[in-house]
Amino acid sequence: MIQAGSESSGPLSFASRCRNERPIHIQDRRRQPHGQKQNLKETYNYMSNAMDEFEALLNESFEMDTPEEGSVVKGKVIAIEAGQAIIDVGYKMEGRVELKEFADPGESPKIAVGDEVEVFLRQVENSRGEAVISREMARREEAWDRLEKAYAAEERVEGAIFGRVKGGFTVDLGGAVAFLPGSQVDVRPVRDAGPLMGLKQPFQVLKMDRRRGNIVVSRRAILEESRAEQRAEVIGNLTEGQEVDGVVKNITEYGAFVDLGGVDGLLHVTDMAWRRVNHPSEILAIGETIKVQVIKINKETHRISLGMKQLQEDPWDLVAAKYPLESSHTGRVTNITDYGAFVELEPGVEGLVHVSEMSWTKKNVHPGKIVSTSQEVEVMVLEIDGAKRRVSLGLKQTMRNPWEVFAETHPEGTEVEGEVKNITEFGLFVGLDGDIDGMVHLSDLSWDQRGEEAIQDYRKGDTVQAVVSEVDVEKERISLSIKGVGGDKFAEAVGGVKRGSVVTVNVTSIEDGGIEVEYEGMKAFIRRSDLSRDRAEQRPERFSVGDKVDVRITNVDAKAHRLGVSIKAREIAEEKEAVEQYGSSDSGASLGDILGAALKGDE
Repeated sequence: MIQAGSESSGPLSFASRCRNERPIHIQDRRRQPHGQKQNLKETYNYMSNAMDEFEALLNESFEMDTPEEGSVVKGKVIAIEAGQAIIDVGYKMEGRVELKEFADPGESPKIAVGDEVEVFLRQVENSRGEAVISREMARREEAWDRLEKAYAAEERVEGAIFGRVKGGFTVDLGGAVAFLPGSQVDVRPVRDAGPLMGLKQPFQVLKMDRRRGNIVVSRRAILEESRAEQRAEVIGNLTEGQEVDGVVKNITEYGAFVDLGGVDGLLHVTDMAWRRVNHPSEILAIGETIKVQVIKINKETHRISLGMKQLQEDPWDLVAAKYPLESSHTGRVTNITDYGAFVELEPGVEGLVHVSEMSWTKKNVHPGKIVSTSQEVEVMVLEIDGAKRRVSLGLKQTMRNPWEVFAETHPEGTEVEGEVKNITEFGLFVGLDGDIDGMVHLSDLSWDQRGEEAIQDYRKGDTVQAVVSEVDVEKERISLSIKGVGGDKFAEAVGGVKRGSVVTVNVTSIEDGGIEVEYEGMKAFIRRSDLSRDRAEQRPERFSVGDKVDVRITNVDAKAHRLGVSIKAREIAEEKEAVEQYGSSDSGASLGDILGAALKGDE
């Protein structure tokens, strides 16, 4: 077999040798006759021209017909043996190709003796004298040419998914292997790609780099394009207000997607029923066929809003007639929030019980501690707003006001028993019947001690006896008195005493601001300014504990159980009385004379 470019057997070297040898042969025959010399010269010229033509034709033949390595050539299958196809590519060259290179992914080889195929010539001759050829590389080169044209024209290409790799799949595009990302398989995530394997289907080339041998394709782009065309057609046949059948395709927390025959519509959870629906799965199931109404169609975004409750009668049309104001009804708690609880009166009709309307006594308690979800409760209708579809309900209104009940069953003066719930700087709070509290002010703790001292004797949880002093239903207040238990000692002590009376008291304590005195077990305090008419004598230290002092009653507060007394007031009253009895201001008598006469009269 003659090979192009060979130095030992090429036609060019043969012609050169002929030109080099002939002149020597002619030179040796110079002694030939002149005619013979002429003939030899002509013969030499003829042969030289013939060799030049032969060399040109041979070179042209090699240049035109001998295939180059790295090119695609046509061949004919002359035999199939040992899992290989023997292919004659011409020029007395034969090569072998594995049968699997003639098979599409997942299919059997389609090749027979006599078939003409294109192969890639990798090497003209190997060590065994055979051409090294490849059908797969030929298909790849052909595919790349075809794919580049399709990519430039943005046309679809056909291929088959045949393998799974990290992040996606491999696709055979008729000889070229492309990468299909997992996100480009379908419009929604695909859990099982088994049914798609080996199936011939169209793809869109997203990116390709021949130098690096990278091709990225998308199946999703084809589906979205077809889907968009189908959506446009379906949407064109729909009108707002139309009643259609659909299949529940997917369920989310906020609603369900319904397939209307090629296009999906959103059925929001608030449009599923007139009643409260916590989750769409309560009334819908995937694959279920339902009847819906087209509420709204967005022609630009192709979004469709659907509704189910619009096909049912609106229960709010009869709310005002069925639930008059101040009427009581039984409902079910459907939802609890920080500001109250929602109670369902009937499917589709809910009302709010505000936290302020839940209990007479529990003011700052979370609604969840008063009622629970699904609990049956009795409520009263307080207000109806048909325009806003709101009903205000009350829970405490179905029960009597505990302060009214307490006022009826515990009139003033009634003795009660309760537990100390809280201790403050101004008194005690005592728990009473009906889950309400009464307050004992500091001044009502003890007859003998001041309130600040008496409150130190009490602890939270102590059980105490008290007397009801006052009940204010509107302000929800109950006043109690512990010192009033066993009778009103103050009233007994000062029953015959009136304002202006002069009584004798015992000094029980000396303080900087005055002195503390006692009258019939009732404590009173004389301030420094009331210790004497004479400013120089307004000194608490001139008195001693146990002294008996005459004082004038300046105030008797039976309600507050307070007695006001004053030495100064007594002295002024005595002076006035003496002046009136023994003289006048214009008689000329001195105050000393008048008081002296008054003292003599007393003696």
